[in-house]
Amino acid sequence: MRSIIIAAALALTAVTAQAAEPIEGNWKTASGATAEIAPCGGSFCVTLKSGKHAGKQIGKMAGTGGSYKGEITDPEADKTYSGSGTVSGDSLKMKGCVLAVLCKSQTWTRL
Repeated sequence: MRSIIIAAALALTAVTAQAAEPIEGNWKTASGATAEIAPCGGSFCVTLKSGKHAGKQIGKMAGTGGSYKGEITDPEADKTYSGSGTVSGDSLKMKGCVLAVLCKSQTWTRL
């Protein structure tokens, strides 16, 4: 009986460890393009999947539990900013800042 309990606990731990972060998945950006956010190294890469800049990686963020920080690139201006992302349900609020004072935010929707 004890070995069954231990095996069940180990299986539960393995499933929990493999659970996706809330930021992972496909998102509709403010411009209407689709972006995929997926694990890459110890972070999460943001890659455009549709639109004028399809295939371009536009960000890399690290974090857990719905709160992430890193860099985000405006593909139109080709400028990179310090960024953050906060997931709430099926919404992702992306924020990019210059010198931590001039910031612009967008809300993306999960697809």
